[in-house]
Formats: sequence, structure tokens, C-alpha cells
Amino acid sequence: MTESYTPPRVWTWDKANGGTFANINRPIAGPTHDKDLPVGKHPLQLYSLATPNGQKVTILLEELLEAGHKEAEYDAWLIRIGEGDQFSSGFVSVNPNSKIPALMDHSVSPPQRIFESGAILLYLAEKFGAFLPADPAKRAATLSWLFWQMGSAPLLGGGFGHFFAYAPEKYEYPINRYTMEVKRQLDVLDRHLADNEYMAGDEYGIADMAIWPWYGGVVLNRTYEGAGEFLDGASYKHLNRWAKEIDARPAVKRGRIVNKVSGPLDEQLHERHEARDFQMKTQDKLEQAS
Repeated sequence: MTESYTPPRVWTWDKANGGTFANINRPIAGPTHDKDLPVGKHPLQLYSLATPNGQKVTILLEELLEAGHKEAEYDAWLIRIGEGDQFSSGFVSVNPNSKIPALMDHSVSPPQRIFESGAILLYLAEKFGAFLPADPAKRAATLSWLFWQMGSAPLLGGGFGHFFAYAPEKYEYPINRYTMEVKRQLDVLDRHLADNEYMAGDEYGIADMAIWPWYGGVVLNRTYEGAGEFLDGASYKHLNRWAKEIDARPAVKRGRIVNKVSGPLDEQLHERHEARDFQMKTQDKLEQAS
């Protein structure tokens, strides 16, 4: 730190603070503007962005379709969080916490809203009877690792990721603090995967889909520019084996690019409404056609 900071007795909001996301961060909930959400032709309507949390759900939906669950067809609508789409009245009605992803299931009456990525994974796995083991021990392991991810990843994203990639300046103390914790988490995973093919043993499931976009993304050097090298991600041998194996799955290759708006144009599918969109509507194809 370049100078000491003494907190005031009562904190007040200064819009000038906040770094990269200062334009959308605020200390209150609720909508900022009126706008209805679009609704497509499928019962499952997803409103998301291809952050690690968003990728979890599109990977599961693509895995369900790959496994033959035709009722898992879905429309994925892009929510541009940098522009504040998550604060529209329509989105807040689905997720009062204004975070992606959010899902509406119109196959039930009344339509069911589901928010929080872990809750969506569990809801869909139970709805389709897939990727959540029936064996009690494996089910317990899956849920344990699913909730481990939900509790641990904020320290990776909101902690390490914020101060490493997004804070207005580089501060040594928080980067060191969160780097130590993230490396501990990577070691937790590496030790577990030394003796297990997947998070729940020999069965691929929603725990893998929850953990892979965050921690697989780190060791594959995708999550934050330079973070893979900074964290020495290549040294976690068993975690890398698992990350690369999941990365090669066809459904994962599709799911990770849905609602993606950065990176190579052939890895950006801003919206997904049917399977052929992966061949016809990635940004490279759309720009060639325009």
C-alpha cells in the first residue's frame, strides 16, 4: 500500500471508487430500469454471460443434450453485465440478486425461476436424472464438492481475480493474501484428483462442471491473463490431467462459448437458440456474412 487508510465510523458510497466495475457496482439492490426479458421457443430460458459461473450451466445443458435429453433444449440470452443488463426489471424478477446466470423453466406451471449457478446445476440434474449419482456416497461427494466450489471460488474470483486483474492499482498485501489461499485450493484439488478420476470418484457430474470453469480455467491459463503462470498452475499435475480431459469433451467445447463476447471470434456464440448455431452463428461466421 502506498498510504495508510483509516476507515470512517460510517461508510458512504463514492461512485469514483471501484476500479474496472465502478460503473455498475452499487450498495443497493433492485432494478435501475424497466425492460422485459426476451423469451424464446424452448421451455428452458437462460439469461447469462460466459463467465466461469455462466459456463457451468451451459456446459451442463450441452452435456444433457449430448446424453440424449432432448427436453434440455434451451435458449441462451446474452446479459452484458458491463452495461448493466442484470439490473433490468425483467432480470431482477428472475434473480433479485442481479447476478448471472438466471434460468426460467417454462415447462412447469407456474414457470419456475432458479438463480445461483449451484442451484441451477442441482435443479437441472434432478429434473433430468443425470450427472448426479444415485449412489448415496457418490451423491454426497458430488454435493460436498459442489458446495465447496460455491464457497471457495469467490476467494479466487472476487479476491485474487479482482486484485490481480481488475483493481485500479496493484496492491501487494491483497494479492499475496489471496494468492496464498488460491494456491491452497489448487493443492486441495490436486491431492483429491491424485486418487480420483473425477470429483465424485469415477463418475463425471455437476461437481466437475462447477469446478472446471474456475479452477480448470486457471491451470489452462484462461481465467485471468498471466494468472496461470503467476500461480504456477502447470505444477498441479493431477489437476491439469483432469482439466485437460474435461476440456476435450465435445459438450464442454460447446458450452464454454455460449454467451461469450471476448476472445477468438470462432469461440464467441453471443446467443444460442438451437444446436446448429454453433456452426452458423459464431461471431467469425456472422462477420464473414456481413
